Amino acid sequence: MKLRSPVFFASVFVLMLFLAPFGRAQTKPQKNPSDAIAAPDNTGTQKTNIQEYINLLRSDVRQQKAEIMGSVMALSAQDAAKFWPIYGDYDTQLTKLNDQRLQTIKEYAQSYNSMTDQKADELVQRTMAYQKQRSELLAGTYNKVKDALGGVTAARFAMVEHQLLLIIDLQIASSLPVVGQGS
Repeated sequence: MKLRSPVFFASVFVLMLFLAPFGRAQTKPQKNPSDAIAAPDNTGTQKTNIQEYINLLRSDVRQQKAEIMGSVMALSAQDAAKFWPIYGDYDTQLTKLNDQRLQTIKEYAQSYNSMTDQKADELVQRTMAYQKQRSELLAGTYNKVKDALGGVTAARFAMVEHQLLLIIDLQIASSLPVVGQGS
């Protein structure tokens, strides 16, 4: 039971890695994530602070991804007018999917020390469903970009987005403890 709290805090750290994969200097000082989780006497406030911090990081990551995408795509003004609404819709749908992923990671952290076969299977099934939905979303968006801007531009989008998603996935996977290890 002693490990439960560190595992939860480690998962919050993982979420921060997930949500901020590309480091850059901050223009405004941000609250230290440990400040948001340091209030053990008020669980409701603690959860609210963590969620607010996660939301802040997520919005910053979406901006960073869009900046990277814009830089690599190098679109004309005419093409950009077609691309960005498609990308915006994709990002909105991806954010909804990532909410599911976030919930799965939180449940993993909460049940880490008392993992059952049933819970482990449930979490893996949800993770695989997430990956399938994300892949289908990327494929659908690729087709929309291809219809609007052609195959080469669509391929560039798909490649860059896939690479960014792989970086995020690697950071999450490398930071989560393997189930059954150390429990």
